[in-house]
Amino acid sequence: MILMRRFVVLALAACAAFVSPYFVGAQDTKPAHAAVNPAARKDKWWVNLHDGFVERAKKGDVDVLFLGDSITQGWGGAKEVWEKSFGPLKPANFGIGGDQTQHVLWRITEGKELEGIQPKAIVLMIGTNNMGGNKSEEIADGVTAIVKELNKQRPKAKVLLLGVFPRSAKPSDSVRDKIKQVNERIAKLDDGKQVYYLDIGAKFLDKDGNLTKEIMPDYLHLSKQGYQIWADAILPKLQELLGK
Repeated sequence: MILMRRFVVLALAACAAFVSPYFVGAQDTKPAHAAVNPAARKDKWWVNLHDGFVERAKKGDVDVLFLGDSITQGWGGAKEVWEKSFGPLKPANFGIGGDQTQHVLWRITEGKELEGIQPKAIVLMIGTNNMGGNKSEEIADGVTAIVKELNKQRPKAKVLLLGVFPRSAKPSDSVRDKIKQVNERIAKLDDGKQVYYLDIGAKFLDKDGNLTKEIMPDYLHLSKQGYQIWADAILPKLQELLGK
């Protein structure tokens, strides 16, 4: 009898080890990896930027919120394009260089960057900085966690979820495949109600799928021309979501 009990216990333990992290039972569980665990960064400049966003949010009057990493932060270097395209829409830019999904997740949860604003639309593009440390499914988990948190905190806001932009010069570079895998997963978040997925990556590429330095000087960050492409690609959809 004792041997039988031990066998049952061991069998149950073995089964538990193979339970999917997405298993939904009496209590939902989250995937156990860094991309979904909210994390702050300690760099003083990062803390200062985050604090600045919190203060900006307290002032309110934001209809369109851009949320992301250095590619989003880079709108600061294309102010003319930003003002012409988005200025009339009451925008705010909450992008921070180097951020991964877990950092953005912390900023909108424990960091409380959304307090004080009720954006009508949120433009989210995040995940490229997770490429080196996470699997494609983990990156997608991180993006999903952010989208769900945005839906939870601001249920009336429309989330314009952008596919991760292409990076690296050639279409044969391995990171391109990983980006494709991530985008295929997060595209499924589009529900036509709160979340709208848009992949504009092809607009940055030439006819052979290559990135040029004219568009992305370091094959990651956009030039002013690149930001103009971004603006032109999303403005119609953004205006649609805003009812303009």
